[in-house]
This record gives sequence, structure tokens and C-alpha cells, in this order.
Amino acid sequence: MSEDIEKTIRELHIYEKILLKELEANPGERPSKIASNAGIDVKSVMSAAGSLASKDIIEMRKDVEKVYSLTKDGLEYAEKGLPERRILNALSGKKEIHMKDLASETGIDKKEANIALGWLRRKNWAQIDKGVVKITDVGEDYADKEDVDEKVLDFLKVNENGVKQFNDSLKDGFKKLTGRKNILNIQKETLHFFKILPKGEEILKHGFTIKEQATQLTHEQLKEGTWKSLEYRPYDINAEAPVVFAGKKHPLRVIIDEIREIFLNMGFSEDNGEYVESAFWNFDSLFQPQDHAAREMQDTFYLKNPLTCDLPDDDLVKLTAETHETGADTGSIGWQYDWSEDIARQSVLRTHTTGISTKHLYEHDQPMKMFSVGRVFRRETFDYKHLPEFHQVEGLVCGEGISYQNLLGTLKEFYKKLGFEVRFRPAYFPYTYLSTESEIYLEEKESWIELGGAGMFRPEVLKPLGINQPALAFGMGIERLAMIRYGVEDIRMLYKSDINWLREVPLDKGVRL
Repeated sequence: MSEDIEKTIRELHIYEKILLKELEANPGERPSKIASNAGIDVKSVMSAAGSLASKDIIEMRKDVEKVYSLTKDGLEYAEKGLPERRILNALSGKKEIHMKDLASETGIDKKEANIALGWLRRKNWAQIDKGVVKITDVGEDYADKEDVDEKVLDFLKVNENGVKQFNDSLKDGFKKLTGRKNILNIQKETLHFFKILPKGEEILKHGFTIKEQATQLTHEQLKEGTWKSLEYRPYDINAEAPVVFAGKKHPLRVIIDEIREIFLNMGFSEDNGEYVESAFWNFDSLFQPQDHAAREMQDTFYLKNPLTCDLPDDDLVKLTAETHETGADTGSIGWQYDWSEDIARQSVLRTHTTGISTKHLYEHDQPMKMFSVGRVFRRETFDYKHLPEFHQVEGLVCGEGISYQNLLGTLKEFYKKLGFEVRFRPAYFPYTYLSTESEIYLEEKESWIELGGAGMFRPEVLKPLGINQPALAFGMGIERLAMIRYGVEDIRMLYKSDINWLREVPLDKGVRL
């Protein structure tokens, strides 16, 4: 035990030692008095006290007391009298005063008069009858004596530095004044009290010297050799340090940047597209019929401003229309309906990033490898797995000899770089054939889950764009990947800005499942 005490003493700051000595000599002394006696500031005393308390050497107690004093208006009332008193003084001689004459008879303004009349009735000093203020018997009785609230005003006027409590005879008057505005000034005064604990008593019993200790060396001390005679304060390497929450990327941003890096390392270029797009590029270019359920108002955000978008080249529009109506020269019979330019011009918030792929195919030469990562918008109901705004990633490869085997190989490489084992199963998408869904294996759950869709673009998509080479495309939702990566069960958690969760998420790429 003695070794522990000696170690504790060696680690005490000089201000902690000074405070202990002062408390030994003057138990219960206030911080300001201790600071004055020791020749240090109060801030240093409180800092030392907090440190000693954390080591169970002293106990700190804090009491908060209210101090009551008069405001500027309160002082004026204490000097001239409350408004109702001034009216009562005028009434005691005349017995009654017409309300229109109150200002001239008493010298109080209209605002004060209204307040005074309320208090006159509350105190039963006067009554108002047909616009005339008449003194009551109670008012006659109080004409020559103070009410309890007036006694409090006199008391506070004498004690101009304020008082902390009132005796029993003034408590009722104090309650009356607290019900009125701008009379009492209430300030809180915090009092600190210190008490030496058994560990502190043992330290004092053991004894120590108060001597300035060095915590860092100067160039002069090193040069002159005076550092050899200095006393050094030891440091406790086991002491708790404050937790530092370093700035870092949001988990979604971490995954987006990781995906971008994977694509760029695989030789893809990036295209971002626009949030506002025409129905032509969002739906028609993907061979999605104009009466498809996904185009309904309950699934898609249609815009009023701009109400419409420009269509691309006339030849592209014509070929797209023919493909929808008859299949053109794609080997398909199309959707067998009358295609409408007006519907194609409608402006929407993009519902997926696949429209970026078709637009990129039309505007760029082949062969190509392109990816996009961006927000998409759908009229979804908020729940644990749906949001009306989320992120999608899209990959596109187009060139001679591209096949379904290339699609599977590209997906395997992509998911491998994300850290997942992947398998494939057949699927259906309106703008790809063959189509597949990618499933990843979660060791913790010992199960496979679907993460994204992929396929070879149909001729009905490619031929109107003037593309005579095969193209593969694949995509997935970023939020779904984030939920898997970070073990989140509710998608809304990714947007809640829960500071505790954000602090706990690792700085690296996350915990892989």
C-alpha cells in the first residue's frame, strides 16, 4: 500500500499538492478563498480538484443556489410604489376615480394602469363599476399599511446584492412578485465544496514536499546542463486517455469509392448521367413498353418543371418507335402498339442507372467498358428495406466477340474484388437476354443471397442505337451491399446520421461477412 501511495504522490501535480495542503489546514474552504491563500487562480484550483476527485483523493460536491434581486423596474417600484399602490393612494382621498382620469390623477401610463387595475381587483382594494374605479373596505384598510409583496420590495431594496431565501413572513409576498414580470432578477450561484477522503488522509499522513516540477525541457536547460538538477513529474502510462473520434468517410461513401476503384482497375471508364432524364432514355431505349406498370405515377417521379425533355436524333427515335411497334429488323414482333413521342418526351427522375448505359452506347464508339454509380429515384414506401432515393452501380461492356461467358467472368472478378464468393441463377429482365442474378455467400448466415442482376442486351435495345456488336450489362444496389457489409438490418439506418453508429464503423472498408 505504501508503494501505491508513494507512486500516487510522485504523479501529483504541484497544484494538486497545494490544494490538499490547503484543505488540510482549512477544511471546507471555498475555491475562491483557496486560490487567494495559495496565490493561484480559481481555474487552477478547480482543475486540481477534478483531478484529485478522479483519483478518489477528495470528494467534490456542487450546490446550486438561486439569488434574488430587483430588476430596474423592481427598483423603480420599490422607490415610487407598485402601480396599484399609487392608484390606491389617489383613491384613499377621493374614494372613486373615473378610468379616463387615472393617468392625470396618478401619473401612471395606460399600460401600467391596466396592470394596476388587475392587481387592485385581485387584492380586492378596488372595484370597477361603469368605468369608475371605487375603493373597497379592504382597500381602506390597506391605505395606511404595506401588503406582503411591498414588504419584499423593501427587503430587496435594502439587500441590493441579492438574497438567497426569505423568512416565513415574506414568503407569501415573494410568491406574489414571482407572478409578475420584470420585477425580480433570478441568478444561479454554483457553490463547490471539497472533502478529503481516506486516501487523501493517508497521502497527507505520509507527507510530501511542494516543489516545482519540470514537464518539458528548454534549449537553454539542455545547453547549460541545468536539466540535471530538475525534479521531473512522472507520467502514468496506464492512465485513461480521452477517446478521439477521427474524421472519416460515411460508410456509403467508403463502398462507393471502393467500387469505383475496382472498376477503374479493371479498365472501365466512368459516366455519371443526369438525375433528370427523358422517359425515352429511361424507358423506351430499354425496350420497355409505354404501358408498362413501372411507368405509372405510383412507381415513377414525373416532373412539372421541366415538363418535357428533348428527344435525340430523329433516326434513333424512328427506329425505336418501329422496334416497339413491330420489332423492326430485330427478329422480334415488338409490343404491337402505337408508340407515342409525347410519352417519350416526359421528364422523370431516373429510376435506374441502366439508361446511362444505353445513352453511352449511342454517344460513344465501340469497343467500350463503362460504369456508373449514382442516385436513382422511385416512389417507394419507407420501410426497413425500401427508400424512395438510393444508389445503383451499373457496368457495361460492348465489343466484338463479347459473350455470356464474358459476362459471368466479369461478374466473378468484380465480386471477388469486393470479397464475395458468387454464383449465378437464371433470371428475367425486360431488356436483357440471356439474364442472370448474382448470389453471394454469407458465411455467418450460411446462406446465399441475391445481390444484383445482369444479362446480355437484347437486339431490341442495341439495334435502334446502331450497335451491331454484343453488349453485356450488370448492376446492383449500393445500400443493399452496405447493409450486408456493415450488418445493418434497416436500410434507414444508413441515412439516420446516428453519431454513435458512425463512430463505431471501422475506418477501413468495413467488416466483411
